[in-house]
Amino acid sequence: MAVGTLTTVPVPAPRVIDRRVAGGAMVLAPLAALPLAAAAGLVVAAGDALDLPKIAIAALALGAVALGSRGLHLDGLADTADGLGASYDRAKALDVMRRGDSGPTGVATLVFVLLVQVGALAQAAHPVAAVVASVLVGRCTLSMSCARGVPSARPEGLGATVAGSVPRTAAAAIAVAAAGLATLIPGLPWWRGPLAVAIAYVVAAALLARSTKRLGGVTGDVLGAGVEVAVAAALLTLA
Repeated sequence: MAVGTLTTVPVPAPRVIDRRVAGGAMVLAPLAALPLAAAAGLVVAAGDALDLPKIAIAALALGAVALGSRGLHLDGLADTADGLGASYDRAKALDVMRRGDSGPTGVATLVFVLLVQVGALAQAAHPVAAVVASVLVGRCTLSMSCARGVPSARPEGLGATVAGSVPRTAAAAIAVAAAGLATLIPGLPWWRGPLAVAIAYVVAAALLARSTKRLGGVTGDVLGAGVEVAVAAALLTLA
């Protein structure tokens, strides 16, 4: 479920999708995203070897991640922005998020977040390590957004399947493990990686809190938006 939902890697469909499977998929999200992170790192390394413009390399690398995830999280970011910017009526906001189109708020949010991601990666002193770490950290925040106690905004959909499905101890363990592994990012002071993880989590948590208060819980779109803003925050810190 983790690989099939979060990447374009072809895998068999899960035989059963219940709370245990859903929670496990969110816990395993960073491992499922390893191919995306590796692809982005290879694009950056190849672009550097060819001496391409840094901003073009950054755009190609992040474009590869979007392609490898079907643009799932970018779509969620746009829909969440449209919903939060629609009105203070919860039902209307959720209806706006369910539509397939993107309004000016969603489009502008996509542009601004992608500009931050591309600009930060282009300025990173160690761009291969920065993009790999940031892509994985973004997926680590999914377990926090699906931790026990986080409600679903709807009774159906991906959000309803995964909301509250991850034990809080597991979500906390993933955050601690991510911070610990981030101390090993080459070429940076030991504290810079954990700081990037912490800031990514804070930004994703802020979006989660706002969405939960405004929408009554999370949706699949909110989860995707959390991933993208966490990636942007991590890249900006590592730059």
